[in-house]
Amino acid sequence: MKAVLCAAFFLLLAAFCARAEERVAAGQYLTILADCAACHTPPGGAPLSGGRRIPTPFGWVIAPNLTPDRETGLGAWSAAAFDRALRFGRRPDGSFLYPAHPFPYFARFTREDSEAIRAFLATLPPVHQAVRGADLSFPFDLRFLLVFWDALYAKPAPPLPDPGHDALWNRGAFIVTGPGHCGACHTPKTALGGDVAARAFAGGVVAGWVAPALDGDPRTGLGEWREDEIAQFLATGAAHGALASGPMAEVVTLSGARMTAADRAAIAHYLKSLPPPPPSQAAAPPPHATMAAGEGLYRLRCAPCHGRDGEGTPGLFPRLAGSALVQASNPATILRVIFNGARAAATDAAPTGAAMPGFAGALDRAEIAAIATYIRNAWGNAAPAVAAGDVTP
Repeated sequence: MKAVLCAAFFLLLAAFCARAEERVAAGQYLTILADCAACHTPPGGAPLSGGRRIPTPFGWVIAPNLTPDRETGLGAWSAAAFDRALRFGRRPDGSFLYPAHPFPYFARFTREDSEAIRAFLATLPPVHQAVRGADLSFPFDLRFLLVFWDALYAKPAPPLPDPGHDALWNRGAFIVTGPGHCGACHTPKTALGGDVAARAFAGGVVAGWVAPALDGDPRTGLGEWREDEIAQFLATGAAHGALASGPMAEVVTLSGARMTAADRAAIAHYLKSLPPPPPSQAAAPPPHATMAAGEGLYRLRCAPCHGRDGEGTPGLFPRLAGSALVQASNPATILRVIFNGARAAATDAAPTGAAMPGFAGALDRAEIAAIATYIRNAWGNAAPAVAAGDVTP
């Protein structure tokens, strides 16, 4: 009898340990879907130890320490306190978290998801790193005012699963509108930094980079992309003649490349279901003299890599003809890349991303604007002209 009881005890213990390991693994994967490392891992620092400064239109928010250090991290937080912060944007004392933490999206998580994430974070080596919450201008540094932001923008998302769609679509909808918080970058913002819900996924700006539209617009969105191309872009940062750069390169490296192929396919399937926006008025053709100047500079400086007709080289130099990013209504990214250069995403399969040098020291701002205007309106592209005053470091 004693032997039977001992065997039963060890079987229960083994099952408990296996369940705990599964929960930790599930939590780790959810932090990949949520791209937690992009904000909470400082450059060259310990994973998820916080301290990274996140730029916002109102100042800086400093990402908190998520390691289990009891004094400066989450070690002393209860499961309920962690869940309230993760999904509802409240600190243990009841005050509001700044919405740089995308809690309106993370409300898609279940309480079980929250506990899995907390279980994973508890396995990290504790790092003693005190970080201050924000460095915002007045009056945006007054946390109590966030009660108004919360009332305006922290709306419950439509319930999932949607019985009108299949399981693949519903999985994609969960990731895109939940942990992936794609709309945090790809949806236009109000003056208070909330999503313009009526224009979800119509494109936005983050940290001075344009996040292109994810809707079905054939010129500025994903209308001409296939599902397998979207999935490939998430995995490698290169597809459909485009290369991920800026913040999206980091998303690919830290999140997209580490997801399962099934989840990347689900995201692509959901995004391809988004309709195109209503037709908009065409931009006025740019001045002929500007196009002529831009074409001459392009052929001298850009065509050796991007091709005479903007066709690019797959995986190495992005295609400019038909590019949604090039034709975005806001030229910030294309100007930034010409001025400062850029580096594409690095993944385990391709650890050295392709790079482009900046032309700030070789071209003046009028010349950079002329090149930008040309590539935005050549080869069938169409977008507003760019002025020299639009070019900033």
